[in-house]
Amino acid sequence: MDVERRLVLMVDDDPMIREAVVARLELDGFEAIEAGSGQQTFEILETRTPDLIILDLGLPDIDGVTICQRIRHKSGVPIIMLTARAEEVNRVVGLEVGADDYVTKPFSFDELVARVKAVLRRVDPSRGIAPPSPILKAGDIEIDTEGHQVTIAGKTVDLTPTEFGLLQALAEQPGKVFSHQELLRKVWDYDQYDTHLVEVHVANLRGKIEKDARKPKRIVTVRAVGYRLMTD
Repeated sequence: MDVERRLVLMVDDDPMIREAVVARLELDGFEAIEAGSGQQTFEILETRTPDLIILDLGLPDIDGVTICQRIRHKSGVPIIMLTARAEEVNRVVGLEVGADDYVTKPFSFDELVARVKAVLRRVDPSRGIAPPSPILKAGDIEIDTEGHQVTIAGKTVDLTPTEFGLLQALAEQPGKVFSHQELLRKVWDYDQYDTHLVEVHVANLRGKIEKDARKPKRIVTVRAVGYRLMTD
């Protein structure tokens, strides 16, 4: 993937971590800028439009979950959270409010850059994984894969890039049961990872496309196997 000119915003209150990550991203061909607080993050977002944000949850002024939530009200920019190993609750909440992925501290630069590239591949229309038709249909759901738009019964539904990728993956083979691992590979491009990533994003997606997310009719759970997108 050509990452030239892709802009990444690195948000962390530790200047040593910021500087090291920015240096590594630039070494890999990205343009990288940094912010040390929530306030500085929002100031940057008023004038710059990053292709991806790396966001530490433990900021001193505004917590990362709140920042993620506020960004999601205005933008679908991909967000990778940085969390401590003991922050499982915050990590899940962060995913629930719209973060696309997370990396646990301490992390390797190789791992972080690999995650950045994987997330950007999912939102890059030239990533080379094209369905047979630019329009996918499953029941009353219509997915315009080129226009990156979803309508249900003619009404547009606003999805994050990861939610869109998840729905597209299910709709490319409606009726097929996808395991958590299959969806991790297909949507996140990970061979092995925390299956909570899939579960939380399925829950988020259901909240947007189901009449009653507690009793889903479109994306159903097949116990001990995975998920299926229904066509009727």
